[in-house]
Amino acid sequence: MAMTPSIACIGVIGKHVRHPDYSQRRSSVLNFQNNPLHIALFPPHLSNQDAHLEFSFLLNASLDNFETRTRDHNRVDQDLGMLQVVDERLSIWGWETGTGTKFAIVVDMWGKDGRPGTGFGVKGEDVRPKVEQAFKALQTAYIRLLQNPFYTPDDHTPMAAQSGRGKGGEITSKRFINEVNRIGTSWRPGVEV
Repeated sequence: MAMTPSIACIGVIGKHVRHPDYSQRRSSVLNFQNNPLHIALFPPHLSNQDAHLEFSFLLNASLDNFETRTRDHNRVDQDLGMLQVVDERLSIWGWETGTGTKFAIVVDMWGKDGRPGTGFGVKGEDVRPKVEQAFKALQTAYIRLLQNPFYTPDDHTPMAAQSGRGKGGEITSKRFINEVNRIGTSWRPGVEV
């Protein structure tokens, strides 16, 4: 029985800049930090109690691969391709916007039922165009979120939450979350997102 890959996790990772502390005459070097803005899990990983933590670790581990790929200054595409293969089941794919926001999609080659089949029915090169399509839909949803006059990206940084003026790191927009869930549940090779 051939398997149909599915999306196991979608992660949105923001980049914010911590400005130097001029009162202590520190250098004007900016410190970039990656801030998880949204992590969505999909079947069969929803039933696992530790899945959110496990996928948070996987997304965090993929950040080095993002940095390595984005160092190529000749790159014109936002699609970073497959960042890493976790095991025979999971692979992490990356996309970076022009503003440094990263989207990561973890593809589960075993599919939504989570059971291995007799052989892989779909290869990585067959998955790539469909993952790219999911990234484009995800970027469109993120742009719509940013166009919302009531959404302030600066409120979603650890610094803002620590100072009491922010809402914390997670995106709470129901419209954005619903769109991410729609992308994650409807995606599979051969189907438009």
